[in-house]
Amino acid sequence: MIGIIIKKIRTSFYTNMCKKTAKHYGNGLHINHWSKFTSKTYIGDNCHFNGMKITGNGNVVIGNNFHSGGGILILTSNHNYEGEAIPYDNTMVDGDVTIEDNVWLGQNVTILQGVKIGEGAIIQAGSVVVSDIEPCGIAGGHPAKVFKKRNEEHYYQLKQEKKFF
Repeated sequence: MIGIIIKKIRTSFYTNMCKKTAKHYGNGLHINHWSKFTSKTYIGDNCHFNGMKITGNGNVVIGNNFHSGGGILILTSNHNYEGEAIPYDNTMVDGDVTIEDNVWLGQNVTILQGVKIGEGAIIQAGSVVVSDIEPCGIAGGHPAKVFKKRNEEHYYQLKQEKKFF
């Protein structure tokens, strides 16, 4: 019983912290562990976070029904290695990150700037996403590559029936 109460207090605290920072958040937001968002973060409805850190100057758009493991890192800025100094200069290269609806990220996933993760995609734990992931793709590795696809007929049937977790 006491564990349930502590979890509710923790979730309420982290969710309220996010609401003070994110540019936009939808209904049904649940943040179960420490997470850091920027003022350029847009979060859809029914999103569940278990620990995420977003850094940089780019926008991050997270669609509806998003779920993640802990230790998620999204980097929207990187040092400019093609600038006026080696190994990099004092300028940054910024890029937006888009995570479409119904995406599930496993534990310790890193996403770099300029990436779009398509609707219904699943990213395997420990992956580093450096390029776009197609809708319903199941990807993993360093760099993350699609190695399988969801059964799209089943996926879209569940979506039509509004069966979201």
